[in-house]
Order: sequence, then structure tokens, then C-alpha cells
Amino acid sequence: MTDHRRDERPDPDALLARIEEEEARATRGRLKIFFGASPGVGKTYAMLAEAQRLREHGHDVVVGIVETHGRNETTRLLAGLDVLPRKRVEYRGRVLEELDLDAALTRKPSVLLVDELAHTNAPASRHPNRYQDVQELLAASIDIYTTVNVQHLERLNDIVGGITGITVRETLPDRVFDEADEVVLVDLTPDDLLQRLKEGKVYFPEQATRAIQNFFRKGNLLALRELALRRTADRVDTQMRSYRVEHVARAPIWKTRDALLVGVGPQSGDEAVVRSAARLAAALDASWHAVYVETPALARVSPSRRRAILATLKLAQNLGAQIATVGAPDPAAALIQYARTHNLGKLVVGRAATRWPLLPWRRSPALRVNALAPDLDVVLVGRMPSTQAVQVEPAPRPPPIDSFRRYGGALLLSAATTLAAFPLQHLFELSNIVMLFLLAVVGDAMLFGRGPAVLAAIANVLAFDWFFVPPQFTFAVADAQYIFTFVVMLIVGLVVGQLTAGLRYQAHFASPR
Repeated sequence: MTDHRRDERPDPDALLARIEEEEARATRGRLKIFFGASPGVGKTYAMLAEAQRLREHGHDVVVGIVETHGRNETTRLLAGLDVLPRKRVEYRGRVLEELDLDAALTRKPSVLLVDELAHTNAPASRHPNRYQDVQELLAASIDIYTTVNVQHLERLNDIVGGITGITVRETLPDRVFDEADEVVLVDLTPDDLLQRLKEGKVYFPEQATRAIQNFFRKGNLLALRELALRRTADRVDTQMRSYRVEHVARAPIWKTRDALLVGVGPQSGDEAVVRSAARLAAALDASWHAVYVETPALARVSPSRRRAILATLKLAQNLGAQIATVGAPDPAAALIQYARTHNLGKLVVGRAATRWPLLPWRRSPALRVNALAPDLDVVLVGRMPSTQAVQVEPAPRPPPIDSFRRYGGALLLSAATTLAAFPLQHLFELSNIVMLFLLAVVGDAMLFGRGPAVLAAIANVLAFDWFFVPPQFTFAVADAQYIFTFVVMLIVGLVVGQLTAGLRYQAHFASPR
């Protein structure tokens, strides 16, 4: 349980990145996006209504550029708002009107309205795109209210083109949308939007007729509405997970949406577990992850077994999973930590066969997850014989000669430490000599591993007692306080050796990964 709690401490790199992000945001303006599935759902109207509410509460609200498209109800909401004159740009015999960026920076209101964030600026403008104008305004500590349609998001552009048959040329990088401080979904049912079109509240009558026959077909509007709802839900889910990690101590899993985690092990037949998880994820329309936990015992698996594990992870990736490899001494604790970090509510694992299921030290990872994380659903899947033509060999044991060298090397280092301490016993107190023996345990753990470090800790206590504690060259102790010194020295040596060996394993694990 102690290791499990230690693993749940915040990642220091993530904390530093979050602090730097918060410092950067403190000096910038806030970006609020009114987001919709298509033109005509009321994004500009909602933005102007919010601007009027802010003006009534004494905020300095200025209209940088707003496109009303001749809609009377939208135009009426401009009343009382300060409107910046537009910048006129001549291009190929035409006069184009754009946002006057310099005038906005000079005026520097608390809130500036900039419609149609994905708009492409006229040639010879300072920036090619309007969202780049907005980024400069945000850097000047001006809050921006703007509007975006789902078809203008770069990541969804080809999907929208496939649905509507129309290629949208003006697109917005998704990072701009994701970095917005607030996104307000302005939603309208397809039937209501079509009725607004027929009533001339979106386009003029002749334009509305063409629009209904092309872009504004009901099937298109249903699909675009689903895309907008899903994109908004994804953003809310990301915000929820960030809040959960930052503000909820030892955050449990919040099952706001179905998400799966499948544990991949070294056993033969785990590809069947992965396929079962893929089918379950498809049935639930859920995202899923596949994770392999490499323990110290698995760090020395045979090449054929490692190829089998990598093949199983590759299969999961091909089936749509996000894959990861985690190094940890306890598979159950590692799976729980990963599930909580990524807010995955269901764990799918293969059923483990054990001869002694009731012995606590022989319990499967699934049973340990049940005990450690009651908020996590565990789905046991039967393993079928492997369909891969990879011969899985048993994990090799270290050869006797190698073990002899490791343990012999630990004892030799202890002997060398004892010899080095002899000339120092007349210069330093025995309490300082103890530090030298503890340092030797750290060296044993780094060079030879966990087992030799344990042997070295015991050998160092015995050597310290025999050679340095009066009466010397006997295990008898004249002063009873040294018994306490021996106990503390042994405990500290064992703990330091274990921690150092663990760090050695983590470094060994990170290098091949």
C-alpha cells in the first residue's frame, strides 16, 4: 500500500509545466469562443448579448469587427456599443474591410469583439489570418470574444468535406480552440435552423433557397451538430480530468464517460484479451488504452517473450488503442495509477490461473486491484491459446556463475570498505565510520542489484561490530547502545539499498524503452 500511495504523488514535471502555464496566462487576455455547428445557429447573437450584459455592468466593451449578414435582430444588439472603424484594404479593384489591429491595440478595451475567428485576412495585412490578430491582442492583455463554426476546425475539415461535399478553405488550428479559456456551445436543432432559413433570418431569400439545397440539408446539419457536440464534450472531458488531477487529492475515477484500460502481460494468449477489449470499446463507443507493466522480474525476459509482448501492444494499437509501457515493481498499483491519471473507469485483464488463489502473496493483479481500488470496474476475460507463431520461453534465471560474481563482488566491496575504514578510526568517531559502510551499500545496490545489496548490508554490520566496536575482534558488545546502532544501521542499509536498486532498475527500464 505504501508504494501505491507514493506512486500517486503529483508528477513534478507536470506541476512545473502547470505553474509556467498559469504564469503565462496571468499576463495574457482571456479568449472566449462562441462555438456552433453551422452558420445561423446564433453565435454572433449570443456574443453580442453577452457584450450588452457586460456593458450594463460597467465593462469597457468594444466591437472590433462583427458580421451581421443583414440580420435585423443581430444588428439591434449593436446599439450602445463602441464600434471601431474598419480598416479598408484595396485588392484587385475591390475594397475589403478588415479588423483595424493597430486601432484596437491603441484603444485597448477590456473586452474586444472579433467575429469569425477563422477568417483569412486580405493580402498585405500584418497577419495572414484573423486568429493571429487575436493572438497579438491577447498578448496585449485584451480579452477577446469571438465565434467559430465546427467546419472551420482543421482536424475536422476533411470530415466535414466528406459529409457536405463542400471543402471549407478557411480553417483554424485546433490548438487555438483548445487553448481558449472558455468555449460556449450555441446549439440549435436542424428543424429550427431550417425554419430560420425559410423565414430569411439567416440569409436573404434567394441565398436561403440555394443554401437549403446544398450545405443546409437536414442530414448535413444533424452530422455537423453531432461533431460540434462531440468536440465540445472532448474539451469538457479534458478540462474535467485536469481539474480532477489538480484539485482532488488522491482523485478517484470519475465515470463521466466510458473508457477502458487493458493490462497486457507476458502470458501467452493476451492477444485474445486485447481483441475482447477492442470489441467492448466498440460496443460502448469508448476510448481505450493498453498498458504493459514491466516489473524487475520481467526485465530479464527472453527475446521471444519480449517480441510476443511488443506484438500484442502493436495489435492493440492497430485496433485503436493508445499504448504505453510502464516500469513498476507492482503491476496492480501501476495499473491503478495509470487508470486514475487518465480517468479510465474499466480495467480489462486476462483471467489468471493460480494453484493457491487464497494466499495473499499469490493473488492475481485483478484481485489486488479489487482490494486497492474499489472505484475501478474490473472485467476478467478468458485467455485463449495464442494465435501468434512466437515460441514463448520461460524467463531465464541468472546463471550460477553470474550470481556468484554479483554476490562475491558485494562481499569484496564490503571487505574493501573495512580496509579503508581502518586508518580512519583514529581520526573520526564511530558514528562517522558508519556512514562509510552505508555508502558501500549504495555502491553494492548500484553495481550488483537488490540481492547483493541486502547481503552487503548484513556483512557491513557484522564487520563494523567485529573490527571497530569495542571490544574489537569479537561480536560481544561492551556498550548496549551499540545494539541500537547495529539495528538502525541494518535498517538504513537495507532501505537505502532497496531504493538504490529500484532506481537502478528504473534506469535500466527507461533505456530500452
